[in-house]
Amino acid sequence: MSKLFEEFQNYLNQMNQYDHVITLLYWDMKTNTPKLGQEGHVAALTHFSAENFAMSTSDQLGEMLTGLSESAEFEELTDTWKFIVKRMKRDYDRNKRIPADLYNTFVEAQAQAGIVWEEAKEKSDFSLFAPSLRKMIDLTREMTGYTDPGKEVYDALLDQYEEGMDSATIDGLFEALKRELIPLVKEILGKQKPDNPAFSGFFDPNGQRQVQDMLLSYIGFRKDAGSVGETEHPFTLNFSSKDVRVTNHYYEHDPLSSIFSAIHEGGHGIFEQNINPEYDNTVAGSCRYMGLHESQSRFYENILGRNKNFWIPVYDRLGELLPPFKEISLDDFYQEINHVRNSLIRVNADEVTYCFHIILRYEMEKAIFRDQIPVNELPALWNQKMQEYLQITPANDAEGILQDMHWSDGSFGYFPSYLLGSIYDGMLLDKVREELGDVDELLRNGRIGEITAWLNKKIHWYGSTRKPKETIAAVCGREVSAEPLARYFKEKYTEIYHLG
Repeated sequence: MSKLFEEFQNYLNQMNQYDHVITLLYWDMKTNTPKLGQEGHVAALTHFSAENFAMSTSDQLGEMLTGLSESAEFEELTDTWKFIVKRMKRDYDRNKRIPADLYNTFVEAQAQAGIVWEEAKEKSDFSLFAPSLRKMIDLTREMTGYTDPGKEVYDALLDQYEEGMDSATIDGLFEALKRELIPLVKEILGKQKPDNPAFSGFFDPNGQRQVQDMLLSYIGFRKDAGSVGETEHPFTLNFSSKDVRVTNHYYEHDPLSSIFSAIHEGGHGIFEQNINPEYDNTVAGSCRYMGLHESQSRFYENILGRNKNFWIPVYDRLGELLPPFKEISLDDFYQEINHVRNSLIRVNADEVTYCFHIILRYEMEKAIFRDQIPVNELPALWNQKMQEYLQITPANDAEGILQDMHWSDGSFGYFPSYLLGSIYDGMLLDKVREELGDVDELLRNGRIGEITAWLNKKIHWYGSTRKPKETIAAVCGREVSAEPLARYFKEKYTEIYHLG
């Protein structure tokens, strides 16, 4: 180990301490901090983020990365550390261009916008959030001008969340899905079934919490390396592969929301817990490709969790923890969790119409950054697109444009990753069937652990070391295609709805 490399590792350890504090502050803000305590947390978060940013753009770090990148030093590194040095050098060059005062302003605005969004959603009043959203859009545009000079802003944002993806590629994938799904959904809705009132009774939130614990353990989320919190909007974060945290929200009259949020966030958590521990606290760990990450959460939630066979080994236990389910047959449960209906709320949408929710948001973001649509016109555009794709109009802002938290923290470009994840899932399902056999049989016999182990080996272990397109090519042996997902939808829902 050279003296330079040892110095570099010590420097990283110092940066990791800031990362740890920042993550802990964010977790506490979202789960435990009282309203009047938020301001203090925002100030602390801004301070530690600024210190961390200063370290990540310091001349000292730049000199170390330059030195380690030189041929003699570089060749002595392991493959893992070669990846880390190359990725950090790229990120350093990008972040170095951001003025420190702009970064501090962004972090503070980000934290404040999250607080304002919660209040605006609670009061269903977009006008309260509009100034914060306008500020986040302007700051995001300004930041991107420094990080990706000369690159079209929205393509730069997409690449930050799913490296290697641009709007031209995404347009092609989404248009291919729309061609297949618009007529399929129309046919399904032509055989629409009435809502089942059994699912709108009272379901004890404490029982829902126990169901979450049961499901997390069942799918492979390790409790010795994970914990659970409660938030308005479910999410997952991690400190390392040894400390991964998920959240959920419990509605007394909508148990399916927390059930499938548990499985979804558990999929994210399983990914993080099973990354090569050698990558902990480096840019190689904690997968930064959001489409790839969403492929794992949505694979558990939809491909596995909405399969009837997933529930056969655990359905009696579900009834023990939430007694109303004792009066609901597994067949009725299966019909309900795959009930296709045009609905307002993205996170509660069925897996088919969910695709339209993401396409809507993708087109909204293109309108924001390419068409320069004024912020005050966004609710009307949102409602227009809800009519276009789902034939329904939100009655208020809370069930419309304010339903998601993502824009409050500047996560523009994130939404497409949800649907990219589902597209990857269609391909992964084909490969699981090829290598492990009949997925229905595996689930029916309680062998979900074999599927989790397959995903651990094929995807999770690599963390951020393989880009999404590289991962799909390595695992599936082909380029990304929407065809397998469209085929999965057609086969599954033709059977459920007895389509011609």
